[in-house]
Amino acid sequence: MIFVLYFFIILYCIAIAFLIYGFTKVNTIDYIGLTPKTKFSIIVPFRNEAKNLPILLESLSKLNYPMELFEVILVDDFSEEEFNIPLSSRAQSRDNIQIIKNIRVSNSPKKDAIVTAMQIVTTDWIITTDADCVVNTNWLLTLDNYIQLHDVAMIAGAVTYDCGNSFLHHFQQLDLASLQGATIGSFGTNKGFMCNGANFAYTKSLFLDVNGFEGNDKIASGDDVFLLQKAIAKSPEKVHYLKSRNTIVTTKPLNDWKSLFYQRVRWASKTSSYQSTFGIRLGLLVFIGNLSWVLGVGYWVLGIIPFQNMILLFLLKFLVDTILIYKSNRFLNKSKMRYLMLSSLFYPFFSTSVALYSLFGKYEWKGRTF
Repeated sequence: MIFVLYFFIILYCIAIAFLIYGFTKVNTIDYIGLTPKTKFSIIVPFRNEAKNLPILLESLSKLNYPMELFEVILVDDFSEEEFNIPLSSRAQSRDNIQIIKNIRVSNSPKKDAIVTAMQIVTTDWIITTDADCVVNTNWLLTLDNYIQLHDVAMIAGAVTYDCGNSFLHHFQQLDLASLQGATIGSFGTNKGFMCNGANFAYTKSLFLDVNGFEGNDKIASGDDVFLLQKAIAKSPEKVHYLKSRNTIVTTKPLNDWKSLFYQRVRWASKTSSYQSTFGIRLGLLVFIGNLSWVLGVGYWVLGIIPFQNMILLFLLKFLVDTILIYKSNRFLNKSKMRYLMLSSLFYPFFSTSVALYSLFGKYEWKGRTF
């Protein structure tokens, strides 16, 4: 039994090492020297975000980008309380912000919101972000410069958390750092399969060319990943990852374990529907790697395998995970990693529970059950 566990852990380590190699292959680009030309439509689906939206709009009003070159479309997905644009935001943005109502036609509120906004956008370039985010001052300018210098139709970008001091917050940051590291690493090896809809740009023409969300609109989440995988399948050379500190979007971590569990279940539930064979295999290998550690602990408790073997299994996994998380976290926020050892011990149990529950369980999202 111990040899089987070692085998799977070693396979897991090889896969993560492959992503670490890919991460190092993606260059950091922060160039903003060109005169801005690209027109953007920023789409923000939201539901019950009256506290967060003014903060997002404030950050958008401070963008180092001509106001006439971007518009903001807020799509209200049947919020329980009506949200009105603050007067300060309206004045600062010269009325380039509008709120529209979501038109529900599928099982995915967010996909419906993006499709609804698509009907009124006045630009070819679309950017999606979330209501609880804050954007960098040079976000659009860096995207524009990259677009001018590259033949590109879709750009994935980085997302990080604005953490407090709690273990829960830093656990989420370490988890997100690993996901962002895997995302960048996969692009660095020409195996891109994942992105984050809180920082995702693409042309309307590409969206229409791949028939939007057709084929996966029955899945509640995945407005980002499924679209990315369809675009890569059709035009891989036009799908890029922009590794730039200027374009990192900051969002808020969740404040309770139940919400975090349901969020990760929502993310995990779409894995089986991936179009990317690499993504499916990697997801399965990561699950097996975490499950192997969980089983190893169980076998140790039952006295089937010695404690020394458990330590070695943990150290193998911990070492390779730490390298990827360190590289990713250093790029995302340069802050010191906290609770790394504790998170590494706990994460396999959390991740395995999420993966197994996602196969048959329901989850809550924005006050709805899916």
